Amino acid sequence: MEEQFSFLHLHSSLAALLIGWLLDLLLGDPAWLPHPIVWFGKAIAACEHRLNKGAHRKLKGALTAISLILLVFALTWLIRHLLSTLNFQFSIFNFQFSILFDAVLIFYCLAGTTLIREVRAVFLALDRSLEEGRKQVARIVGRDTSELSAQEVRTAALETLAENLSDGVIAPLFWFALLGTPGMLAYKMVNTLDSMIGYKTARYKDFGCWAAHIDDIANYLPARLTALLMVLPYALFNFQFSIFNFVRVNGRHHASPNSGYPEAALAGILGCRFGGPHYYFGELFDKPFIGNNERVLTTADMKTAVRVNRTAEVLMILLVCAWLVVRSIW
Repeated sequence: MEEQFSFLHLHSSLAALLIGWLLDLLLGDPAWLPHPIVWFGKAIAACEHRLNKGAHRKLKGALTAISLILLVFALTWLIRHLLSTLNFQFSIFNFQFSILFDAVLIFYCLAGTTLIREVRAVFLALDRSLEEGRKQVARIVGRDTSELSAQEVRTAALETLAENLSDGVIAPLFWFALLGTPGMLAYKMVNTLDSMIGYKTARYKDFGCWAAHIDDIANYLPARLTALLMVLPYALFNFQFSIFNFVRVNGRHHASPNSGYPEAALAGILGCRFGGPHYYFGELFDKPFIGNNERVLTTADMKTAVRVNRTAEVLMILLVCAWLVVRSIW
């Protein structure tokens, strides 16, 4: 009986993973489809508006972050548990509601296709005019884009492509492998909290402090795994094993303890320079540079970066599938 349960759990997990991933490959994030991340954002904004004032802002921010993360995990687990009873009731028809539920959540949590589309759109817009490029890149970065040069627009887009490969693909899959879809969706809440309030500005430095630290912890391993998945195929096919040392050294040249590693991986592969000072919410942040080659970035670099992202994504899917098989044997 235990072996049968393990097999069924493996079957449902693999089926949900592959269906959700294929949906992301085919559809991305359609604008017309309601998205749970939008709901997360509204909940965070409401809490921030109500609580980010007066005394004890750090404590209120901590309670907000922890409560929202636990709430998402608990609600997702509860819905899956209720659906598992429906699986049993409708087993005569061999229909599993939990597979459908998990597949939809995985589809929502993965952002690989949308990210690539957005970055491609930045380069296409920049081919038309600098102003269009600035407007397009503003959709995917938090920095002020109004004064960016063409080179800075391309750099911002490729940095985002690398960083969000971790946040939008590898990390969600990592937490799915460990904690299933409840953990995956809870991670997305962590990431949304950080993207909205995890800044060291006057407004957010206290209230968003815990959100930023929780995000750092949740992304510590996924960010480094992302960098490894990016550079490993490059190193093997090009016999450029020095890139591992490049990532090790330059991955620490970032304000974030994590974002620098995937950015360093892509900078090493492209032989370019990322980082430097940027404006966020009207304040200048003097970020260190990643790499030393100041060469001009091109559309060909974007195409290479997209291939790197897709390769790393496929490798991660294979790793998670292998992990699910091994776990079912245990």
